[in-house]
Amino acid sequence: MGISSLIRSGSLQPLQHKEFRFFIIARFFLIMALRMLGTVAAYKLFKLTQDSFSIGLAGLSEFVPVFVLALYAGHVIDKSDKRTLLLRGVLTYSLCVIALIIITSPWFESNVHTKTPQLFFYAVIFCTGAIRAFTGPTTNAILAQLIPRDVLHFAANISSSSWLAASITGHASAGFFIAWFGVHVTFYIILVYVLAAALLISFIKKKPIAIIAKDVKAWDSVKEGLRFVFTNKIMLGAISLDLFAVLFGGAVALIPEFADHILKVGPIGFGWLNAAMDIGSVIMITTLTLRPMKRKQGYRLMYAVAGFGICIIIFGISKWYWLSFFALMIAGMLDGISVIIRGTVLQLTTPDDKRGRVSSVNSMFINSSNELGQFESGFMAKAMGTVPSVIFGGCMTLIVVIFTWIKAPGLRKFEY
Repeated sequence: MGISSLIRSGSLQPLQHKEFRFFIIARFFLIMALRMLGTVAAYKLFKLTQDSFSIGLAGLSEFVPVFVLALYAGHVIDKSDKRTLLLRGVLTYSLCVIALIIITSPWFESNVHTKTPQLFFYAVIFCTGAIRAFTGPTTNAILAQLIPRDVLHFAANISSSSWLAASITGHASAGFFIAWFGVHVTFYIILVYVLAAALLISFIKKKPIAIIAKDVKAWDSVKEGLRFVFTNKIMLGAISLDLFAVLFGGAVALIPEFADHILKVGPIGFGWLNAAMDIGSVIMITTLTLRPMKRKQGYRLMYAVAGFGICIIIFGISKWYWLSFFALMIAGMLDGISVIIRGTVLQLTTPDDKRGRVSSVNSMFINSSNELGQFESGFMAKAMGTVPSVIFGGCMTLIVVIFTWIKAPGLRKFEY
C-alpha cells in the first residue's frame, strides 16, 4: 500500500488535517530541542564534575517540580485553552535556553567565579521541569481537539512515532554539534528549534475549553482525575509497569560515564550511544504505526518489558561499543511496544473533560520517572559502582515484570 493510500484511508489519515500537521512538526522541533538540551547539559555537567552523580542530581532537579506540580497542572489544563497554554510554555522554555547560553558563554565562565558552576545548571533544569509539568500533559490533551475521534488511535501512534524520531535526532545531533561547535553554540541551535516550535503552534487556532463546574475546587478536581486513573485497572497496570521499568532500567543516565571511561569513545560516539535506544523505539513504533497490533497486546507488553530488562543487563556487562549500542537499540525497540500500548490506552479510555488531569497523572508517574530513574542510576552508581548499578536495574526490571504477571492478570490478557 502506498503512502498516499495510507493517508487517505489508513494509519496516516490524521495527516490530512492541517492543524494536526502543524502540531506534529512543532512537537518534533520542541522534543528535539529538549532532548538536545538534556544531552548537552548532562555532557557539560559530567565534564565539570567528572562524576555521574551530578547527572543524577540534574534528573532530580527536573523530577521534583514535575512531580509536585503535575496534579495541579492537570486541573489548569482542563479549564484552559490548551493551544494558548502550550504556546506560553514553549516560549518560557526559550527563556531557559537563553539562560543556558549565558552561563556557558566565555564571558560568564571567566567573570563569574564560583566553586560549584553546576548549581546554575541545576537551577535552570529545575525551571524546565516546572514548565514541563504543564506543557507535557497539554501536548497529550490537545491531540483529541485536532482530529476526529475515529482516527484518534492512528493520531496517537503518529504522535508517539514523531516524539521518538525527534528524540533520536536530538540525542544524536547533540553529540555532533558538541564535537563541531562546542556546548555554547549548540545552545543557540536549541533556541532556534524552540522558537520554530512556538511559531508553528501559533498557526493553530485557539481551542474550546471543556466544561467543568465553576464551583469545583482545584483539589476536588485533582481527586476526580486520580480516582479515574486508579479505578481504570488496565490503564493503572500499564502505567505502573512502565513506571518501574523506566525507574530501574534508567541506564541511559550513565551513558556519559560508559562512553568516557568504559567504552572510551568521543562526543560523536557518545551521541550515537545516547540515541541508540531511541533509534530502536522509532523503528518499532513506525512499524506498529503502519502495521498496528491487532491482538494479545497485554502479553506482548509483558514480554517486551522483560526483554528490555535483559538488554539493560547486557549493556551493563558489555565492554564493546557495538554490543552496547545494539543492546540499547533492541531495548528501545521493546520499549516502543510499551509506548504504543500505553499511549493508545490513554487516548481511547480518557473522557474529553478529564484529558488534562489524566495526562498529568500519566506525566507524573511515567515522564517524571525518567528523571527519578536518572537520579536512582546516579545514586546507585555512586553507591555500588557504575556497572553493578546497571545490572541491578535490569534485574529489578525483570522482578517487576514477574510481579505484574502474577498480580495483574487483567493487563496480561488485555486486547484492544
